[in-house]
Amino acid sequence: MIADNLKIVTQRIAGACEKIGRLPEHIELVCVTKEASLGQIEEVLDLGVQNLGENRVQDAILKYRAIGDKAIWHLVGHLQTNKVKYAIKTFSLIHSVDSTYLARQIDKEAKKLNKIQDILVQVNTSGEVTKFGISQGAVMGFLKEISLYPNIIIKGLMTIAPEVEDPELARPYFRLLRELRDKINEQRITKDELPILSMGMTNDFEVAIEEGANMVRIGRAIFQR
Repeated sequence: MIADNLKIVTQRIAGACEKIGRLPEHIELVCVTKEASLGQIEEVLDLGVQNLGENRVQDAILKYRAIGDKAIWHLVGHLQTNKVKYAIKTFSLIHSVDSTYLARQIDKEAKKLNKIQDILVQVNTSGEVTKFGISQGAVMGFLKEISLYPNIIIKGLMTIAPEVEDPELARPYFRLLRELRDKINEQRITKDELPILSMGMTNDFEVAIEEGANMVRIGRAIFQR
């Protein structure tokens, strides 16, 4: 079942890319494993998945102990500051940085481990008060400030679109993130250009790809029975 689901997801990614003239190999799939068993995770790794995404640090720690470096680990959920030191030890990429204080703590803990931590800045493109993420109007100043921290590298931006029945309704929020990233790169707000746009999940990843996503976070479509 998982093999069939993964094949369908891969085909859908390829279809979205073909529609707009992009190459499927330029889209990185992060397989979100928050509801998956260790056996299911081992199965997707055997099928060629490299990137595993977890929402909660404590859940990832348990899985990391069993699976370790056979995967590249992504934190795709909100990071509490009291979990930062554990996150640094586990994750290659943290998708959800949205405050100066959190960025400072990541930099501090990464320095202790002599690590340069890759991060994404989470942007609340919808303005929903229930969602984490920095407001779009504050992004430029935020990036200028945290890009000075020596033990973090900003690799790109992440957003979560509103939950809607029609994926087309999510399109403006993905487009906004792409346009914001392009503006940041054009104005050279950060030391290096931001290559990653992490956007799109099970319900809306095809629209996200059409709008420029090169990293999609998919769990339910792969592990559903």
